[in-house]
Amino acid sequence: MPRLDDHCWSCSCAQGARHRGRPGAGAGGLAAKVGDMLSPAALAARRGPDPDPAPTRGPRSPGAGGRGAGGGPPGSWHHHLVQRSLVLFSVGVVLALVLNLLQVQRNVTLFPEEVIATIFSSAWWVPPCCGTAAAVVGLLYPCIDSHLGEPHKFKREWASVMRCVAVFVGINHASAKLDFANNVQLSLTLAALSLGLWWTFDRSRSGLGLGITIAFLATLITQLLVYNGVYQYTSPDFLYIRSWLPCIFFSGGVTVGNIGRQLAMGLPEKPHSD
Repeated sequence: MPRLDDHCWSCSCAQGARHRGRPGAGAGGLAAKVGDMLSPAALAARRGPDPDPAPTRGPRSPGAGGRGAGGGPPGSWHHHLVQRSLVLFSVGVVLALVLNLLQVQRNVTLFPEEVIATIFSSAWWVPPCCGTAAAVVGLLYPCIDSHLGEPHKFKREWASVMRCVAVFVGINHASAKLDFANNVQLSLTLAALSLGLWWTFDRSRSGLGLGITIAFLATLITQLLVYNGVYQYTSPDFLYIRSWLPCIFFSGGVTVGNIGRQLAMGLPEKPHSD
């Protein structure tokens, strides 16, 4: 009769022989079990459901993550807008002081004695008003170009912009210095020069349309100011002003618009809301 210890010895020996006949089987099985335990599904099952799952979102736009459409931070566009506004305001103030001084010295524009308050013999409100108008016009030109989808690419360099400013100053200087038989001849001459300035430095439909609109609105405001006695023009021939004044406003709008376009080059785009 076989004893119990013989059965135990034979079973353990047989199992050991089977394991020795398949070397590495135990290690492979152990590695497989460890891999299954460390898989993402197993880890997620052990961790349980997320108590605060993130809401499902659509595809993120290039401007997501606190950045604007241009790839910069959301405040960069506003920062550049303020910088451009200050530069355009300063340009308008300087041009107003220089050009208005020329008009006053030639007795083309006359201010009442009680409102003369600056060293440039002009009313105190003229420089800030012209600076504000220059800032609005300079920001409006690139905005209209972007809205129409027609970016202005004609002579986009600072040398061309400076030449445009020089021509504009020359047109204003001619309005005060040149003597013609009548104001109609002077007006036609300045109109030709103003259109030549637009053709030489702009040639865009938006620039022409905005220049005409600015000339009309500025002339209307000037008529109202002169009518209310704020100041006056000598020898008026177009209601209360001179007929060549719209040409000055037109060329000034084109000039300031080119400055605004040049300042807007290479700046980040306006951020879009999601």
